[in-house]
Amino acid sequence: MSKPATPAPSALVERCVASEPLFEGAFLRAFRDQVALPDGSLAAREYVRHPGAVVVIAQADDGRYVVERQYRYPVHRVMLEFPAGKLDAGEDPFVCGQRELQEETGFRAREWAYAGAMHLAIAYSDEVIHIFFARGLVAGAQALDAGEFLEVELMTLADLLQAAQTGALTDAKSLSCLLWLQNVHAGTWALDWKTAGEGDSGA
Repeated sequence: MSKPATPAPSALVERCVASEPLFEGAFLRAFRDQVALPDGSLAAREYVRHPGAVVVIAQADDGRYVVERQYRYPVHRVMLEFPAGKLDAGEDPFVCGQRELQEETGFRAREWAYAGAMHLAIAYSDEVIHIFFARGLVAGAQALDAGEFLEVELMTLADLLQAAQTGALTDAKSLSCLLWLQNVHAGTWALDWKTAGEGDSGA
């Protein structure tokens, strides 16, 4: 059997005909658009616009990785995650990564590497999360936002993989980071490390 031909991207594009704002919050905005489908018919698309975010895979000198436990209200449970946070308006992802790591965990890093970007929930959000690796950590004081409560701990790669396997770690961005971490750890995927002062996001 021959392999089906992959459609050209232009044959799959949906074109916005009208857009209706539904909600505007502190940083999220929701819309309902009417779109023209590739065959000319119309459909509705509801989605959320998000300013973007970063997630940091930070390795301590003993080889363990910095993770957080934080209560996430929408799912009503404490989640295990890599440190992460949203971009401020116009903020460079690298600057955001440095800021979020220090504010949430107290750690600063001497070296950074940009891994890539992930789309978190493509069916209903335009959110892009930039993935950074960090090493050469220096401990310091947290600077949590008002109303922000979290616990920081260090875990080995083996423990993180076991947490994913058992369902103790179900956060999508952190699971994606584990894919990167496994391949970097195995030497399959390379990183371009830079000192913190170079300030190149790579994004």
